Formats: sequence, structure tokens, C-alpha cells
Amino acid sequence: MNRDAIAKRYAEALAGLAANCKQIPGYDDPVLFEGGCYQGIWLECAPLESVVYGKHAPAVARATHDAFFQNQREDGYLPCIVSAHGLSTAQIQMVVPIAATALETADLIGDEAFLETAYNACSRWDEWLARNRNTQGTGLCELFCQFDTGHDGSPRLEGLPHECLDKDAAICPDAGKLPYLAPDLSATVYGGRVALATMAERLGKSDEAEMWRAKAESIRQLIIKHCFDPEDECFYDVDADGDFIRIRGDVLTRVFSEHVVDQAMFDRIYERHIKNPDAFWTPYPLPSIAADDPAFIKRLPINSWGGASQALTALRAPRWFGHYGKSEDLRHLMTRWVEAIVACPDFMQQLNPWTGEFTQCKTRDYSPAMCVLIDFVDRLAG
Repeated sequence: MNRDAIAKRYAEALAGLAANCKQIPGYDDPVLFEGGCYQGIWLECAPLESVVYGKHAPAVARATHDAFFQNQREDGYLPCIVSAHGLSTAQIQMVVPIAATALETADLIGDEAFLETAYNACSRWDEWLARNRNTQGTGLCELFCQFDTGHDGSPRLEGLPHECLDKDAAICPDAGKLPYLAPDLSATVYGGRVALATMAERLGKSDEAEMWRAKAESIRQLIIKHCFDPEDECFYDVDADGDFIRIRGDVLTRVFSEHVVDQAMFDRIYERHIKNPDAFWTPYPLPSIAADDPAFIKRLPINSWGGASQALTALRAPRWFGHYGKSEDLRHLMTRWVEAIVACPDFMQQLNPWTGEFTQCKTRDYSPAMCVLIDFVDRLAG
């Protein structure tokens, strides 16, 4: 790759991220907006993006987290979106645990008071999830609607309502075979509890740390018990009838991101599915649905988790590749994404997993793509 071209795009990414730092109503400090048509911050992604950009602007990482914490309801619910138009409460929309990114932010800014605030807020959020998203009593986190996981346009959730009933994330719509036991949402809860245990330890709350470790291990085992099919060696949603929704998607990568499985199980799944060039190891990894799955949407429509390789999935990749000893494969993935972003005149959301061409759409100046570039260039440079 041309170093001058990379340096130019890197500078453009930093400038674009700075331009995407904006104020939201009722909060003075700028937060990192998603960019493009997404004028706000989403719980599933904004905290991680703010940590990546936070190496250049630590105050933005803190503010982006505080914007969620300060808008937390009395019952513990965290808004799924904080935007220029207000708060959204119609789903949970979580992927990377905000407790994990808050812990990274606390390390970044070196602020004990922030760590205490984050610990209290994320503890209350875990309690809300336990009260409202465990209606079947399995101990797992249930999926009520499409937007819970941010999987817009995914065949995984085809036919389900986008949002919860009455725009209340605690009310499951009477549709399809809901609620689903969701391995990725449950993995997010697991990762949050692991982070909460570390937070508690640092705050001198050793008894609470032990409680969080026990709760984390409990849900980790339940994910494998209920949502893993040993024959397919894959994680699936489980509907209200107890049946697997057999669509192989990036749910696998989300389970890996929180280190739910041990090395032996990971190795089996990774070789069978992730490293399979017919499934997820396409020339530009990782498609949102396995390329050889019958549900893969070949026309690759805009804003679709039905097949395209998404910048958000790429951004999350460093959270698990290295943990499981796949640093060389991560280097390959990062190189391909940098090549694709440098070749594109805009910072966009999703690309063709075979050609690396980005889907042309309204979503330009997209913060996740900018974060992918600066993070991957930094990592590749060592």
C-alpha cells in the first residue's frame, strides 16, 4: 500500500472524527456522533468508537459514556440512543458492553470518580436486564425485536418488529416466536459482568467483585448450554418453542468478542466457520452472514446485516483475534480493510466481502469506518 495515500486518509479520518464530535441537548461536552445519517450515539457502538478515538481526544471518550450514564432512568435502563432529537427507549441495542469500554475509558483518563460513576451505572443496567429480559427464567438475555442487536435487515430476525411494543424495551411484542434466547446479547451481559468484577476490585469492593465473577460464569455456562449446537459447532438464537434459528451469522464473532468460549472450543469453531473462505473468510472479512448460508442476501442492500462486511464488525475484531492467538489473521483482516478504505473516496458503512467495494449510500463521514482506519493503521505500524 502507498504510505502517502494511507497518511492522507489517516489525516482525513482524524479530521472527520473531530467534525463528528457534537453536542446533544442537555449535555455540554461534545460526544462522538456515528456520522452520516446517524446523528447521535448508539449504545451498541458509540462507547467503543469513543475509546478508539479517545487516544487522540480522551475527553470525548469520557463525555460519550457520561451522556449515557447521565440519561439513565431511575429503574436502571440506559437509553439505546441519545441523539440530537432526544432519547430512544424502544430497544436495548447493545453489542460491546458499555461496562468494558467504560473500564478502558477510566484507564485512559485515570479518573477514579469516573470509574465509580461507571460502576454504579453499569451495575444498575445489569440489574435492569436481569429483571426485564429473562422472562423465561433461563438466566440468559432475551431478544425482543430486530434493533435489540442492531442487526438491521438481517435474515436472522426476518419478520420480527423493529422495536418493542409502545417503544418500551421491557415489553416483548406478540410476534413470531418471541422472545429469543440470544447468544450475543447474553455474551454482552457476560462481558459486562467480567468488567464489573474488575471495576469492583479496583474500587475495593472485593465481595461485589466475587459476586460479579460468579454471575459472569453462570451466564457463560448457560450460553453454551442453551445456544450452542455441538453438531454444527455454531451458536444460534433459540425461539420460544425451544428451536434453534439456524442462520450462521456474525453472532459468532460477538460471542468471541467477550471470550465466552475456551481455546479448544474456539479453535474448532474458528477453523470450521470463521477461517472457511466459503463462509466468513472472504477476501474482505467478515461478512455479516456466512457467504455459503442459504439466508445470505447476495444483492447486498444498503444498511443490511444480511451479508455485507460491516465496519462495526471489523472495528470489534481486535477484541478477540489476539485473545485467541490469531494475530496473523487479524493482521490480514486489518490490511484488507485499510486497503478498501483508502481506495474509497468516502468513509462508509459496509463493503462487498469479495470485491472490497463499499455500498453507495447516504451514510458518508461514518465514524466507525474512520475509527477502523486509525485503529488498524496504528496497530499495523506497531
